[in-house]
Amino acid sequence: MGAGKSTIGRQLAKALHRKFYDSDKVIEQRTGVSISWIFEMEGEAGFRERETKAIEELTALENVVVATGGGAVLSAENRDFLRERGHVVYLSASCDQLYRRTARDKKRPLLQTGDRRKQIEKLLATRDPLYRDVADIVLKTGDQSIQHTVNEVIKKLKKTGKDKTTS
Repeated sequence: MGAGKSTIGRQLAKALHRKFYDSDKVIEQRTGVSISWIFEMEGEAGFRERETKAIEELTALENVVVATGGGAVLSAENRDFLRERGHVVYLSASCDQLYRRTARDKKRPLLQTGDRRKQIEKLLATRDPLYRDVADIVLKTGDQSIQHTVNEVIKKLKKTGKDKTTS
């Protein structure tokens, strides 16, 4: 959450001449409401069900780049879809970077707590091992430009030879 998945994913898709999908945006388009509203009305469990359905469908597409929501890796089913159907790029960022990037963001339901930094630390402790387990490529984001990160992903993808790309 805040590592740059959508920004990098969009630019990567453009560079690879592929269609880009953001799973959160797909869910919002299908429901006609925001992710925050879904969390409020259905809870995290309701959102995660919708997320799994979207990821199942998006990862079945050919020649796409998919940016998932930050918590998509919490589901073993999602991890299987990602691992089996594409090439997974984990954009890793430090707690400090994530805190700065999300400081003014009011749209992330899981960060609407009294201590945002502590919540980010908690989320990272849970999610980082899962991301690392499923990832084919791990890239640290932060100091380099978007274009530099995209170029690094492309360079690493060429070494793998996989056909599909999931970010």
